[in-house]
Amino acid sequence: MATKSNIYYTHGTCSQAILTEIDGERIVRVQFVGGCSGNTQGIASLVAGMKIEDAISRLEGIDCRGRGTSCPDQLAKALRKIANE
Repeated sequence: MATKSNIYYTHGTCSQAILTEIDGERIVRVQFVGGCSGNTQGIASLVAGMKIEDAISRLEGIDCRGRGTSCPDQLAKALRKIANE
């Protein structure tokens, strides 16, 4: 299966978008546009190689400063959208 690239525009976070590369059901690469550089690089590094559903279950619902979402939560939303396509 070929690697698919996707872009997801975030809502309610400091980051503006999330770029993902997916191969089948595995995350190849994640890059956040904007946001807290160290945190978003850490998240991207941790999910590389992970199954999409595993990443969603770990990241979904994480809140940042009472916003009702966060960069990890937005990544879960992006991955859920990819999984449902």
